[in-house]
Amino acid sequence: MSDMRTETDSLGEVRLPALALYGANTLRGAQNLCFSGQPLHHEPAFVRAFAQCKMAAALANRDLGVLSPQIAQAITTACEELLNGQHAQDLVVDLMEGSGGTSTNMNFNEVIANRAQQLLGARAGAYDLVHPNDHVNRSQSTNDVYPSAMKIAVHARLDPVVRELDALAGALLEKAAEFDDVLHLGRTCLQDAQPMYLGQAFGGYASLAGRLKASLQGAQAQLLDLPLGATAIGTGLGSNPGYKRAVFAHLARITGVPFRAAHDPFDAMQNMDAFSRVSAELRTVATALGKIASDLILLGSGPAGGIAELHLPPVQAGSSIMPGKINPVVPMGVVQMGFAVIGNDVCVAQCVQAGQLEINHFEPAVLTRVCDSVNLLENGIRLFREKCIVGLKADAERGAALLLGSSAIATSFLPQFGYDTVSAVVKAAIRNQRTFLAEMEHQGLISKADGQALVRHAAKVVPDGN
Repeated sequence: MSDMRTETDSLGEVRLPALALYGANTLRGAQNLCFSGQPLHHEPAFVRAFAQCKMAAALANRDLGVLSPQIAQAITTACEELLNGQHAQDLVVDLMEGSGGTSTNMNFNEVIANRAQQLLGARAGAYDLVHPNDHVNRSQSTNDVYPSAMKIAVHARLDPVVRELDALAGALLEKAAEFDDVLHLGRTCLQDAQPMYLGQAFGGYASLAGRLKASLQGAQAQLLDLPLGATAIGTGLGSNPGYKRAVFAHLARITGVPFRAAHDPFDAMQNMDAFSRVSAELRTVATALGKIASDLILLGSGPAGGIAELHLPPVQAGSSIMPGKINPVVPMGVVQMGFAVIGNDVCVAQCVQAGQLEINHFEPAVLTRVCDSVNLLENGIRLFREKCIVGLKADAERGAALLLGSSAIATSFLPQFGYDTVSAVVKAAIRNQRTFLAEMEHQGLISKADGQALVRHAAKVVPDGN
């Protein structure tokens, strides 16, 4: 048996490995469009989503009498094998291919057709029993299948990010409770501002994580509307009456998710704004968490020359030349992650804008950038929680010293002593090189213990009793 086989397409003959499940269209796409060096199987969720679309289509076409039960069963079995992770080596088209998804669609069509051929006892590459276009791609176009698979894949990929945000919110809430009684010098514009508790700051971080989760879920829900069944431009030309209803019934059963036909198929084919919203929410998550990470870097700065109110978990040596130095590498990585996700979001926005007339042919770039953001966030949020947040320790003594040594506590004394008296004490404290509280005690206005109690009470006060 020869190690190679020959297939013929409209451009001529193509030589392929004899055992390859892909065909001529796939090989040309893989050779012409290898931009990223990452083949389709690098995104398993996308592979699963494409296989689910092909399976649902085969079953719908069987129900309508368009495919024989035998061919539909062979196609379905081949799709199930893809869902189980088989045949990854035959999904060779680049994720960033430039054909607007056609090479990707044909890679799946050919692999499924050739595997179905084998299941029916025929030879791969003959296409005499199961044809990539006539059977596997029946009632479909790249233009409706590719964006549908994108939405299914990204919808699934967002679930772990949502779970990680939920876990992060829980970890931050635990720290808020742990730091509930730790005095903290509130700062605005990096200047001393007012007294508060460290737990209040972490409670704010926890609320942010919860809001980020809810907003991301809102964007995720917009991925449920699919253009599947709209074929090439939205008219549905090429599919039989009843196909759309049948394919979505099977897709919901296969995926376990209530995907539905878009209200307006032309809108669904022309526009990719749902991915703009998803990408924007991912960017918002990344930048918001980057802000928290930056706060932790500042509060953990030191140990002798910085704020040093927090002790970040030491996870690795910080320098190749400075002995004993420990750097805040995990929060630094979170900040850096934000920069990368911002870049991905800019790319998505440009791709969405660049669609032309009835379709958008820059879907591969959108898919890869969104999936990259998801990868970064899924891993980054987990690392931030496990290797930083959970192990944070507060230096309560340092926090109290910085607060009580600052004139920022002066506002707490206004209701009892009035603005003019407090202002005079602030100036006297500076002139006499005393802390504000020490000057208050020196002038006989209040004892140290009563002054500290007043500050603690003021830090707890929230307007309107909320």
